[in-house]
Amino acid sequence: MLPKPRLDAVLVQAVIAGALSFAHLHDLAEAAGQSGWKAWAYPVSVDLLLVAAWHRLRLLRDAGEPVRSAWTWFTVALAASLGANVATAGLLDLGQVPAWLRILVAGWPALAFLGGTLLVHPTPVPLAAPAADPRPAVIERDTAPEPAAEPEPSPALPAPEPLPEPVPVPAALVEHARKLSAEHLARTGSPLDTDTLRARLGVPPAMATAITAQLA
Repeated sequence: MLPKPRLDAVLVQAVIAGALSFAHLHDLAEAAGQSGWKAWAYPVSVDLLLVAAWHRLRLLRDAGEPVRSAWTWFTVALAASLGANVATAGLLDLGQVPAWLRILVAGWPALAFLGGTLLVHPTPVPLAAPAADPRPAVIERDTAPEPAAEPEPSPALPAPEPLPEPVPVPAALVEHARKLSAEHLARTGSPLDTDTLRARLGVPPAMATAITAQLA
């Protein structure tokens, strides 16, 4: 017997709050001179930036990477949403919108485009170069006397360079990459290559190679 559906009060509250915020952003954009479909596009842009920043914040936190950029764009989107709610609460005459607010509304698309681009394609963090071995290389030589007629031995080959240290990969990031690989294989019929995986996760090349090796 299937369980009876239960009404989630938190979900209902989220829907109500989202609808009210959506309407306030639309009213503010329309009052600032953005009519028609443009007024409806503003709340969509703000909400999408808010969701994208929160999603990126969770991914970075699970991977153990810095989250400052994600927090910045989450704060910008949240300030835009809260600002519209406060502005339409009677504190601002929507019939006489000040020039500075019109400038902010008109400049929002470029700001949202920049934030979305940086969240989807973050700047890779360069990995630290592996530390060189401070101990001098020891070259073994034959101590036996050499015959006078034989030529001098060829110089010994230089010691091989130390191998780079393996890149640590969080288990949560590997699990997320495994899901992306399975989805890509089911959709295209071919395994997920390293370049595509690096673009989907937004990680440095070395870390993408290490993740691919663990998925093999």
